[in-house]
Amino acid sequence: MLSARKEIPEWEFRERIKRVQKELNARNLDALLVHSNEAEFANVRYLADYWPAFESAGVVVPRDGEAILLVGPESEEYARDRSKIKKIMKLREYRESAEPEYPGVKVHSFKDVFKEFVGDIRKIRRIGIVGYAIMPISVYESLKKTLPEAEFVKADDILRNLRAVKSENEIACLKEASRISEIAIERILEEIRPGMTELQVVGIAQRAMYENGAEYEGHPLYVLSGKNSRHAISRPTHKKIQKGEIIQLNIGARVAGYSSSIGRPICLGKMPSEVKRLVEAGLELHIETKTFMKAGIPAKEVAGNFLKRAEEKGVRHNLLYGPCHGIGLMECEPPWIELTSEYDLKENMTFQVDTFLYTKDFGLRWEDGVRVTKDGVETFSTKWEEVLELNR
Repeated sequence: MLSARKEIPEWEFRERIKRVQKELNARNLDALLVHSNEAEFANVRYLADYWPAFESAGVVVPRDGEAILLVGPESEEYARDRSKIKKIMKLREYRESAEPEYPGVKVHSFKDVFKEFVGDIRKIRRIGIVGYAIMPISVYESLKKTLPEAEFVKADDILRNLRAVKSENEIACLKEASRISEIAIERILEEIRPGMTELQVVGIAQRAMYENGAEYEGHPLYVLSGKNSRHAISRPTHKKIQKGEIIQLNIGARVAGYSSSIGRPICLGKMPSEVKRLVEAGLELHIETKTFMKAGIPAKEVAGNFLKRAEEKGVRHNLLYGPCHGIGLMECEPPWIELTSEYDLKENMTFQVDTFLYTKDFGLRWEDGVRVTKDGVETFSTKWEEVLELNR
């Protein structure tokens, strides 16, 4: 059953631009150029609610005045229908990677863009760059050519810090995405059978998510069986699922841009004893990790407690990484909770508690989204916190 659609209101996008401009003034930056593409869309969507398809996109936020959405030659009408930023300019630099020429199509230049908020572009001395790791050379070289005397400053932390603490509306979207993911997992548990392929099971989840209000998947859905379950990052295959082997589910819906993921290891029939022992240890560790978290606690203390308990349970050698990563517009985004983390948890930060254990033969992941509170965490999903052996 569809629930009331969750979304981020227009006023909240305007407030985000204002908060960015406040930071630009504090850092003496004349403008911020934000870059995103179809896969790493989060920063542009955070400011404009625009998700590029095929092409890439940018947002220019001046220190004062109106922000501008930058799109490729084919995306203008799509952007006008979707973007919360109303000023839109079309640049060849944001075209798709096949590099069509678009003869006869009128496009703007970066010079045109910067003239929109300053008459003489030579006055622009310092520009912050967000999306530094994914910005194409073609965009960067065009910027340098347009502003040869300007200083370009890596400024990803501006949006990283703003995105780390979620608003009430963002949290509502995350909860709704998790609710839809629960429905998808429930359908899987009802319908999965030996002999189905991993991809067929993914299809069960996709059908359920779109029927119940998801706009997309939050990440490539994991149905990883047997030896495939030891993959920390993977994609499902045409492998047929068998009785008695571990099947790792990581199912995540996306709502209004915001992602979720629920991770549960399951088995058709009884788990082998060595598998069940590690599954139970992982579940205990997963539940305990949530008890280490609350506002004001140093993130590295959470990681330290997690590793200590893993050592006591005899599974530290089965770990690949620390206990948590941020979740929001991307299923995996900053901040991380690691031994090297130098920040304290804050109320309304959101994380995936991600407990992944593996051996050379199999792996398993218990995973849920949480919101940090003054007294602990609010977990977005608490279903199926048990050993799942299905009688099939």
